[in-house]
Amino acid sequence: MNKPGIIGTLQLAATLVFALPVGLLGVQFLLDGKTLLGGGFVVVAVMMVVLEEYLTTPTDVPGAVAQKTVGKVAKTPDDDE
Repeated sequence: MNKPGIIGTLQLAATLVFALPVGLLGVQFLLDGKTLLGGGFVVVAVMMVVLEEYLTTPTDVPGAVAQKTVGKVAKTPDDDE
């Protein structure tokens, strides 16, 4: 969860648009007794969300570099001074 804010929320929502139908299909197969296929679909749906949240993509790298650079360059003054 390294993408706070509105952009991270929109990215999560877009991922859920694709992951929820896959997960619901898996649940339906599980209820029909097709455990291997249903479990597979549920695992794929969970992995879609997990990878989107925790995988660093090439588009995330410039933002991370900029955040570290700003953190080193712009120091906040102490309250005691």
